[in-house]
Amino acid sequence: MKPRRLAPSFREKVWGSTRLTPWFDGGGKMIGEVWFEDEPALPILVKFLFTTEKLSVQVHPPDRPGEPGKTEMWYILRAEPGANLALGFREPVTKEQVREASQTGEVEKLLRWYTLHPGEVFFTPPGSVHAIGAGVALCEIQQNTDITYRLYDYGRPRELHLEQSLAVAHLGPHPGPSKPEELGGGRRLLAQSDYFVTESLDLSGAVTYTPEAGRFHLLIFVEGGGVIADEPFAPGEVWLVPAGAGSFRIEPSAPLRLLRTFPPA
Repeated sequence: MKPRRLAPSFREKVWGSTRLTPWFDGGGKMIGEVWFEDEPALPILVKFLFTTEKLSVQVHPPDRPGEPGKTEMWYILRAEPGANLALGFREPVTKEQVREASQTGEVEKLLRWYTLHPGEVFFTPPGSVHAIGAGVALCEIQQNTDITYRLYDYGRPRELHLEQSLAVAHLGPHPGPSKPEELGGGRRLLAQSDYFVTESLDLSGAVTYTPEAGRFHLLIFVEGGGVIADEPFAPGEVWLVPAGAGSFRIEPSAPLRLLRTFPPA
C-alpha cells in the first residue's frame, strides 16, 4: 500500500472567501470550508477554513452515550492585520450572564479574543465557547462529527441552541494558544488528545518516511511542494497513509512544512 491523495470537497459559505491561494483555486466562489474525507469515513476529519466575516459564537459537546462529541484544533495558516478569534471567557461567568448576553448580542464582550499570527495552534476541547473572526485561513483537525451548538449568529437565519450550549459550556477562561513541544529533527508536537495526535514537520531535504504499523496517518501539506512516493504534491493537499503502508520518500522542491495527524496509540 502507498499513500494516496484525498479529494477536496469545497463548501460555499456566506462568510467564506474567494482568496484561497496558495492552497486552492475556488473558481471565484465564496468558499468557507474545504473538507478531506474518505470512504469508509476516517475518525479524523481535516478541513481548511477561509473567512471574510465572523463565524457564529458556538460550542461543541463532549461524547455522550451513543453520540460522539467534537474535539478539534486549529493551525493558523494566514491572518490579515487585526484578524482574531475568541476562545473561552475573559473571566469566569455564570449561565445567567451568558444566556442574557447571547440574547442581547453582547456575548462577544464576555469572550477572550486573540490576535492571530501564522503558525499559531489552538486546541479546542468540547465545551470551549469560541468564534472565528474575519480574515483568517486555518487548518482544522477534528473528531469526524459535525455537531455544533450556536449561542449567537449575528442575526443570520440559522437555528440557535442556547439551552444545549449552556448545558455543555465551560464558563471560564481557556489557556490560549498552545506551546508546541520540540521533538527534534524538525518535528514539533502541536496537539494530543484521545482522538488525534498532531505534529508539524519541517523538511529541507529528501527523507524516507516509515509509517507506524497498525494506524493510518494523514499528511497535510501547508507550505512547499515536491514529490511523495514518486507522485507530485502541492500546498493544500492531504494524503492518506494507510495502516500497513510501506516506507516511501518525500522529496521537497523547496523548504517544506507539513502537518501529520493520526489516532493515538
